[in-house]
Amino acid sequence: MKKNAKVKLKNSRWEKWLFQFDLLRILVKRDLEARYKGSILGNLWSVINQLSQLLIYTYVFSVILKVKLSLKGLPEENSLVFGLWLFAGLSPWIAFTSGLTQAANSVVAQTNLVKKVVFPLALLPLVPVFSALVESAFGLILLIAFVALKLGTLHATLALLPLIWLPQLLFTAGLGYLTAGLTVFLRDIPQTLLVILNLWFYLTPIVYPIDVVPAAVRDLVFWVNPIAAIAQIYRDLIIIGEVNHPGEWATLMVISLLVFYAGLWVYRRLRPAFADVL
Repeated sequence: MKKNAKVKLKNSRWEKWLFQFDLLRILVKRDLEARYKGSILGNLWSVINQLSQLLIYTYVFSVILKVKLSLKGLPEENSLVFGLWLFAGLSPWIAFTSGLTQAANSVVAQTNLVKKVVFPLALLPLVPVFSALVESAFGLILLIAFVALKLGTLHATLALLPLIWLPQLLFTAGLGYLTAGLTVFLRDIPQTLLVILNLWFYLTPIVYPIDVVPAAVRDLVFWVNPIAAIAQIYRDLIIIGEVNHPGEWATLMVISLLVFYAGLWVYRRLRPAFADVL
């Protein structure tokens, strides 16, 4: 009898996970469709937005400020190479900031769902995080195509990209849970987050190479700034075609797991009061 009860419990949990996964997939699809509903270009606008940022930063930092790169097997003073290098770093940053800023408002923007007893509220911050990752994937495909045209080959290291998507998702979702829960009680969180992200962007070697960072703190940047490690690993896998920074990669995974569980823990502790506050 006890064995049968355990089997039924496992089956019920498995069915619950499958239901929530399917619901998440539907919500993400609906969110992506709703973002550009009625527009002619549809989700292509996400790629256009990425390319517009790429062109601006490439012009400012490569053409005007003459930032030089030193990449293995690639010319230094080349705006196209700089653009590809910049695109590889901007892609995870755009996915991170877009997912996080929208996740912060995900609970307060869905008051009707919060007050439904049967709705799994844990899915709300995940929807914009996954939507942002899907949108960035369109730009990533374009980047890989440009790299293939420029280099005349595709690196085998592209197959390792899913290994960096996992910590990226966990880190973004963890901060998304934290900010989504706090925003219900402190409506200044989204505005504060925008200020923090603006500072974070320029403290991260995305528009400038890590070589310009003082050697004394260069290694520390990768260990304490997960986005710096993510951007560098993207560049290693897509452009250079090498697996570098394995220590930073492992540390990134640990940090991402800790941030995810900490954010989820805070979210769950605050969740019972959501309906009363909203």
